[in-house]
Amino acid sequence: MCIKKRTINFFLKNLCLSIFMLLGIIGFSQQKIKEGDLLFQDLNCGDLCNAIEAVTKGVEGKNFSHCAIVVKMSDSLKVVEAIGSNVQLISLKHFFARSGDTNFIKNITIARLSNKYKSIIKNATIFALANIGKPYDDEFVMNDDKFYCSELIYEAFKAANNQKDFFTLAPMTFKDPSTKLYFPAWVDYYKFLNKTIPEGKPGINPGLISRSKKINIIKIEKFEQD
Repeated sequence: MCIKKRTINFFLKNLCLSIFMLLGIIGFSQQKIKEGDLLFQDLNCGDLCNAIEAVTKGVEGKNFSHCAIVVKMSDSLKVVEAIGSNVQLISLKHFFARSGDTNFIKNITIARLSNKYKSIIKNATIFALANIGKPYDDEFVMNDDKFYCSELIYEAFKAANNQKDFFTLAPMTFKDPSTKLYFPAWVDYYKFLNKTIPEGKPGINPGLISRSKKINIIKIEKFEQD
């Protein structure tokens, strides 16, 4: 049987394309979490998280109410996060399990600094580690030596960037976009703290950081603990 040269060339072209795609898939699946990666999470913590997500959209339209940074200790990776009563160091496994991700990553969004900024990653993680134990900033105000989740990330990269803003602050709002009135959950929250709602004050949130052009979303499917 005689096969035309054009048919052979077509076959070889498609074979090469298939191999290229396969290699891309292999490389994709083998990519691992690295020091300095940012982790974005939907905590599903009720009315307060819903209120945060209603006014702060994340990258690709996702909802985020929490974020953290990956750090390296000895030869293993850990997570530093401001959550609960203070800044804490936890395992990657613990962080991912909170969102129902065990062997495979489905619910956590992972971001990595663009290559041009990778030189500041180490100092950012050093800042995060140095502030473990600092109290959680339950008032959500800046410059009080307390940290909420995205404030910790903001301050870590600001410190690593010679005290120049790396991520951008924006006026905070605690109002429902549809009614222009304060969310009842925030009214009750600040009443319990006996504090004034810091409407319009500069702040940061997970969604805002996730949309920064200084980071890239990294697609990692399989969770591997070092």
